[in-house]
Amino acid sequence: MNRAGAKLRFWRLLVIPAVLVVPALAVAAVLIAHESGPRVAFVEYAMPQPLDMPTAIAAAPDGSMWFTMDLADAIGRVHDGRLERVPIAAKSLEPVGLDVGADGSVWYTDNASHAISHVTASGDIKHFPLDTPVVRLARLAMAPDGAAWFAEETGYSITRLKDGAITRHVFESPRGGPYGVAIAPDGTVWATLQSGDQLLRIAPDGAMTAFDVPRPAAVPSDIAVGPDGSVWFIEFRADAIGRFKDEAFHEYPVGVKGAGLSGLAVAPDGSVWFGMLRIASLGRLRDGKVDTFRLPREGAKPYTLALDRAGDVWYADISGYVGMLPARWARQ
Repeated sequence: MNRAGAKLRFWRLLVIPAVLVVPALAVAAVLIAHESGPRVAFVEYAMPQPLDMPTAIAAAPDGSMWFTMDLADAIGRVHDGRLERVPIAAKSLEPVGLDVGADGSVWYTDNASHAISHVTASGDIKHFPLDTPVVRLARLAMAPDGAAWFAEETGYSITRLKDGAITRHVFESPRGGPYGVAIAPDGTVWATLQSGDQLLRIAPDGAMTAFDVPRPAAVPSDIAVGPDGSVWFIEFRADAIGRFKDEAFHEYPVGVKGAGLSGLAVAPDGSVWFGMLRIASLGRLRDGKVDTFRLPREGAKPYTLALDRAGDVWYADISGYVGMLPARWARQ
């Protein structure tokens, strides 16, 4: 499958014992772009291999940014301004789930290996196989207790992996479609059920509650928990960002029809960041207002976002780049 064909799989809504780190021949470039407000500067890293397609991205405690790549035999890392490729045993297949634990270890969904895979802090790669004949996985998030939670589409489950043990939380939904996963500081798990147009809450004791999204056919996808406990989520078909707080829903249209919203991250100040695949932009929702930050390249497709400890906004661009909007511009 060529790069264009592979991209289409991401636009539709779902989803070696020792590691040798190979420095990639890529240079960060500062690029200037215009948006509806002031000028902003981006830093971007081009992938060294022509078919490398960054998908999921997450920040590590040491300031590194890790990312998965579809159809590649490696995962990637940006560390101290340098792009690196970490070889893995087999080519990835739709690795859309990734997060980094408090200990710096990296967890990602590994459809090709029918497993959740783990890059330890020492550099070893371990696989935790799933017990179903078909495996299709979406987003993944790490809990404060070190458990990896992930959306298991083939099992109609939001699944927990802790100390090698797999615990499935199979929900009752007319259509299902688990996709996004986020963890609150108290250990509560939130997930989106795309086809069911629902949010799912899993309490620390395992009790599950589903909440119907008010807008019909909204198709909730990515989800995140803000510092005030608000649950933010993308309404893909509605071109809007949703908020759930105190048992009430609120909706914030982004103002662009068919924007292709994908990826969601919440900053410590409560700003909500998201990708706009179809208009090569990042969006920011702050104090009820949406600002658009145009990326430097017309063909850019920001698929996932993450914030680092400095407040920089990072994005994985499936057209072959990892980029960053520095905090000084993100906070203006």
